[in-house]
Amino acid sequence: MSRSDAFQGVAEFLAVAEQASFRRAAGVLGVTPAAVSQAVRALELRTGVALFHRTTRKVGLTEAGEALKARLAPAMADMTAAFDRLDDFRGRPQGHLRLTVPRLAVDLVMVPVLPVLRRLYPEVTVEVAVQDAAVDLADEGFDAGIRIGEFIARDMITLPLTRDFHWVVAGTPGYFDTHGRPSEPRALLDGHDCIRYRYPTSGMIYRWEFERGTEAFRLDPPGATIVNDAALMRELALAGLGLIYAADLQIADDLAAGRLETVLADWLPVSDGLRLYFPDRSRNQPKLRAFIDVARRVLRERAAALPASGREDRP
Repeated sequence: MSRSDAFQGVAEFLAVAEQASFRRAAGVLGVTPAAVSQAVRALELRTGVALFHRTTRKVGLTEAGEALKARLAPAMADMTAAFDRLDDFRGRPQGHLRLTVPRLAVDLVMVPVLPVLRRLYPEVTVEVAVQDAAVDLADEGFDAGIRIGEFIARDMITLPLTRDFHWVVAGTPGYFDTHGRPSEPRALLDGHDCIRYRYPTSGMIYRWEFERGTEAFRLDPPGATIVNDAALMRELALAGLGLIYAADLQIADDLAAGRLETVLADWLPVSDGLRLYFPDRSRNQPKLRAFIDVARRVLRERAAALPASGREDRP
């Protein structure tokens, strides 16, 4: 018997076995008695075994029928429970949510959002992979990802999590007291120490981007320190080690408190902010919808408490 044949007639067989009647079994299943009889007879023909004693007055199981019922009834109950379990996934948020996020999103999104998600939806477990490289969600088993908007494939559904990024060159007041403030980007090449960022996957060192009017270029500023972690880059800048090139939201608290100051505001670009992205098939997952709802609320409240941007140079 092939696998495709194995399940044919099982529901009818169990219904007749439970009801001891083809007519009552048909009522339970919502079909005609003839359809039930035909399905059971086909099952008996495939197995080559009589499963019921039939008389004009009653229907009873044969020894083979009793043995088959003993094995199939629990299995059918498990199958029914398994499908009932799917109703939970359509309704109450639960299950394992896998997300891929860049290091930039850890402090800006994950740290404020995950505690609230955990409190409101304790049956949702979250796995976060911190990686800056491009990721194929389906191939690597992720439900969704977070990236800067311009790096997301166009066939993905995207939702904004932050406002656009205003890129800044920043350092401590003490650094500027010692090294002075560059008046234009190429002044960074003379007497300044810049903390550079190396992409963990490609190994390339990021070249600082500048633009004003129709002029746009990239620069390799001098620096004795290279890192591959944005959080470490910020900490080193706060320690006075040098200048950094960063998204204003990444250092918003430091700018507001005066721990870091910016220069070259007229020369710095604006880019897409962080976006959540996922394929269309994931749109209605309750666990993902729960994350989206919490993230929107938490990040909206957080954004209201932050300065509009960090583009203004601090004298």
